[in-house]
Amino acid sequence: MKGKKMIASGIVLTVTAIGQIIAAILFYDPEGSAARINAGFAVMMVSAIFGWLPILTFRRKGKVQGRSYMHTTVLVDSGIYAIVRHPQYLAGILLNVALTLITPHWLVTILGMAAALVTALGTYDEEKKCIDKFGQPYMEYMQKVPRLNFILGIFRALRRKQTDR
Repeated sequence: MKGKKMIASGIVLTVTAIGQIIAAILFYDPEGSAARINAGFAVMMVSAIFGWLPILTFRRKGKVQGRSYMHTTVLVDSGIYAIVRHPQYLAGILLNVALTLITPHWLVTILGMAAALVTALGTYDEEKKCIDKFGQPYMEYMQKVPRLNFILGIFRALRRKQTDR
């Protein structure tokens, strides 16, 4: 059943995410609010940071085995992973938000909300895998670092840094 669930969520995510991108292109209005469009591009840049930093962080600190940066052998809880537990999932959600800001058409919004929901729900399955792989240390990490809330994560990371001094 887990395999079927994973395939189904992958299909839904692919259809909604690609659909949102296509709809955003088709319905883009360059005459729209410059402030809103610029905010969307700013969110997109933040999305890129959360999308790319994990690759560098895992390669540098994860004692990767094999070709993929995802094959870490140690729990990484520093760098971007001191702010959120699932930065690449967050990157996908932020991209959905960015596209909705850039092109606030109802279809772009609905597809983005669906893609963001499927992405957020995927973090729960990912957490189970991480608990199976890393055990108690991951459960302790879960208590310190938020799943996706990067604003709370930044505040917690700053607080931890102050108490470590």
